[in-house]
Amino acid sequence: MPRPVTQPTFNLRHLRALCETVATGSFSSASRRVHLSQSAVTQAIAGLESGLDQTLFSRHATGVVATDAGRILAARAEHALELLRIGATKAQHLSPRTRVRGFSAFDRLITTAQIKALLAVAAAGNYSLAARQSGISQPSIHKAARDLERLSGVELFHNTPRGIQLTPAAEILVRHARLAEVELQQALAELDALRGTEGGTISIGTLPLARTKMLPKVINDFVTRHPKAQINVVDGPYEELLRGLRYGEIDILIGALRNPVPTNDVHQVRLFGDHLAIVARREHPLQHVPKLSVDMLREYSWIVPKQGTPTRTYFDKLFPRSGKKRVLTGLIETSSLVLIRGLLIDSDRLALISRQQVSIDVENGMLTYLSFMFAQKARPIGFTFRRDWRPTALQSEFVGMLKAAGGSITD
Repeated sequence: MPRPVTQPTFNLRHLRALCETVATGSFSSASRRVHLSQSAVTQAIAGLESGLDQTLFSRHATGVVATDAGRILAARAEHALELLRIGATKAQHLSPRTRVRGFSAFDRLITTAQIKALLAVAAAGNYSLAARQSGISQPSIHKAARDLERLSGVELFHNTPRGIQLTPAAEILVRHARLAEVELQQALAELDALRGTEGGTISIGTLPLARTKMLPKVINDFVTRHPKAQINVVDGPYEELLRGLRYGEIDILIGALRNPVPTNDVHQVRLFGDHLAIVARREHPLQHVPKLSVDMLREYSWIVPKQGTPTRTYFDKLFPRSGKKRVLTGLIETSSLVLIRGLLIDSDRLALISRQQVSIDVENGMLTYLSFMFAQKARPIGFTFRRDWRPTALQSEFVGMLKAAGGSITD
């Protein structure tokens, strides 16, 4: 995935002190709520200001008032801490308790070091590799991981011959910790924008259709407006991209929408409808046949997407494996448009594919649509995002351009 698992740089207790100071307008009131001395709260805020090179509060005789930077960071920090709380609660409810009794609100006891250890072990799969990748000693990684189990009273790690395996409870905690980390990265991006630093990052997961026409245009137009913005684009199987979306490794997933929605923590937005087409090389034997039948199509070899994709499901319904009809042989499974194009141009193979996906090749005369009547309605194409995603202004602008581009495409 394009967005690496960078380790948190914020002290969680300092973030809690920040949020309470914003809420109460007082260092002394905040200190009572977070169970720190007033001087410790003052030092925590000063440390945040120094590290960020931002003034978070204006000081007055009657108290303190958050600056725009302070309000931005506090809002993101509150959400990040809430994500940790939800993950901790779900992890404890999911897993049977260990012999060590954990704390009911252990998320308030989690340290930055323990989060770093958890994410490092989850990414690496063993302690030694996690230590090398994170720059933390192996004993420290191991101790932090075990302290997290002790605080939660939940078993998080299994030792297996292949390395460290996360329990289901740990997977939930890792996902929410990762999302909390992304929320704080969003805070840094917004603070940069506040000081007038042009930049920011958008991570996009793409399915085959999105890569050919619409998305390249949107990206080009967007980067023209924001030349210092970083666009990370990753392709892959839908399941892999969906996991990356849910873990905060990508911001939006663009392509064919699923029905039903695959999980209740994501939301889908339709941009336009797309139709399937049977595609072949130019001057294919079937190119000028006015009305093709399924039996005619059975006589040719096919290029198909992998099992489980919407297009493959339709293909399998078009050519059922049961019955007296000849079973199709020589299928080639791939989602690579480059490979599909090469296979079609140099053979009489056929492919069932999105019309939008190969429209440029058809316009250029490399491929052609065959005449076949489909019973299927247009497939909804759009983008998917996490329900709790709170985009930056830069990301919101990109989404707006994506909607405008999708709205200009006729179903």
